Amino acid sequence: MEMDSKVHLELKKFFSVMPKMNLSDTDALENARKLSKEWVKTLPKDSSDDVLTLDKIIPGPTNSPEVSVRVFYPKERQERLPAVLWIHGGGYILGCLDLENSICKSMVREGNCVVVAVDYRLAPENPFPAGLEDCYAALLWIANSSESLGIDVGRIAVAGASAGGGLTAALALLARDRSGPTILFQMPLYPMIDDRNITPSSYEITDDRAWNRNTNMKAWEMYLGPNLFNVSPYAAPARAGNLSGLPPVYTCVGEVDLFRDEIIEYVAKLLQAGVPTEFHIYPGCFHACEIVVPDAEISKRVFNEYLRALARALHY
Repeated sequence: MEMDSKVHLELKKFFSVMPKMNLSDTDALENARKLSKEWVKTLPKDSSDDVLTLDKIIPGPTNSPEVSVRVFYPKERQERLPAVLWIHGGGYILGCLDLENSICKSMVREGNCVVVAVDYRLAPENPFPAGLEDCYAALLWIANSSESLGIDVGRIAVAGASAGGGLTAALALLARDRSGPTILFQMPLYPMIDDRNITPSSYEITDDRAWNRNTNMKAWEMYLGPNLFNVSPYAAPARAGNLSGLPPVYTCVGEVDLFRDEIIEYVAKLLQAGVPTEFHIYPGCFHACEIVVPDAEISKRVFNEYLRALARALHY
């Protein structure tokens, strides 16, 4: 479906000139990765020095490569701070840490916290569970590095957008079931959580300028790889039968986002399982609009509301 008539007025101009996405084959994926990296170079740079960064290599999962992380922390602090594990988006097949710099610095400022962004392995080269296990390794490292990071191990949150939101939800399940580090709060933003593509919105959003049905199906095929016909709830959390005992949730989605209905269903299941959950639907917003069109007022609203929700969870 052509989405122009439903897109928020403040986003229409940009959406009308958005390039089409093609993930039809390996060459198309490589081209999408190159375009993504080039786009990152055009984004405004945050040159302020109140938030410092440190790139580190940490132990990876058992019998797997080491994992790269980027630590963001305030230049001035006088106490142990809460920590946030941030997981980038990109359909499990795209994305890089450089795109996350501005988001993570904003989280440090608003949440008065330390943020650790993880550079997990991507599919199809590394299908599930590689990326999730990298995220779990990063969570373990944060919990075991409280002294060197200067963090309060009792206040660790996990957050991410899109595929990063899916990994956030999956990591909360995995940490619960492995009796891993305690997660205070989870913030899966417009998460990619259902491989089945059976909801009304999964059929509704077909415009090639947005994250659409065909792109989503192809990305899931790449991520699941040999697990395509035996899908774990740790890969697609919408399949999870038991959501009890999970940390409190903040999540959101746009009205014209492919993931709208699978997230609505997941939120209902969370609430039915007794998980404290805050949920926002933004009118006329397409997938990741606050990242793609950050200067629009509706985008600022999306961004500021989830930053404030994170800060409240970490400090109150």
